[in-house]
Amino acid sequence: MKNIVVILFVGLAAFGCRKRLDGFLFNPSQIESYQLDAYQGELSLDLGGAFGVPDSMIHHLEWTVELEEGTAKMSAIYVGDLGTIATDTVILYCHGNKDHMDFYWPRQKLYAHAGGLGRYGVLMFDYPSFGRSEGKASEANMYRTTARAIDWLKAQGLQDERFVIFGFSLGSAAACEVAAHPNDYALSPSKLILEAPFASAEVMIQDAALLSMPGSFLVDLQIDNATEIKKITIPLLWIHGQDDSFLTVKSHGQPVFENKINGYKEAYLVPGGEHESTPFVAGYQNYIDKLADFIAL
Repeated sequence: MKNIVVILFVGLAAFGCRKRLDGFLFNPSQIESYQLDAYQGELSLDLGGAFGVPDSMIHHLEWTVELEEGTAKMSAIYVGDLGTIATDTVILYCHGNKDHMDFYWPRQKLYAHAGGLGRYGVLMFDYPSFGRSEGKASEANMYRTTARAIDWLKAQGLQDERFVIFGFSLGSAAACEVAAHPNDYALSPSKLILEAPFASAEVMIQDAALLSMPGSFLVDLQIDNATEIKKITIPLLWIHGQDDSFLTVKSHGQPVFENKINGYKEAYLVPGGEHESTPFVAGYQNYIDKLADFIAL
């Protein structure tokens, strides 16, 4: 992926083009229906048939949401018991920048097994233009759909002390946004989990392009997790593969972690872990045990 970014950036510089590349950070694909275990495309993880979830715990959801451009439909999947959200602890999972929920479905199943199947409910949703969610992929719309998912959890009776938000890769921006500005959302999370977060859109562009020009020359994104994290006081678990070549520990994860200056924080660095493979390299059971231990703090 880095090579592609470099080619794009060099080409733009050579021709003096000010074409914005905001859309490059969102890499969605749309589908007619979610296949979950029957999905034949690329997956975020290969669980090898382990960590199954019974159909009775899988709930396909669809809501309307107000986006920048108007009302649209968005899709979500909840794993757990809909009738006990008011008393359960729930993980809201904000996924990465590619494909749709089928790609991340193995992760949702894995999280549902943290602490034992059914201990935590897990809600995942697709950003606009991902999967079956409608609308334009943008930073503002990502936050709006995150807010809509939180509204739904609140309506089911979830309370702040049992709300955990988890952001992976691009999703770290949504998770940090909610944790840094809790009064702007229906629920305030009690715990924050970030896996392979990026420091900022600026650092991501510089790191990928290897060009001496400000990231704002090419993107309008305002994402800055390394600054937002300074406002966050709830406990943080930072997970990162030490061999992540897309969002490196040094350029991205470490600045976010170091800038968490208030409250408890914990790092879980996995030697040999790449951007998507960290749970596998760590060992799936070790990985979810770490999640469960942190949530139980």
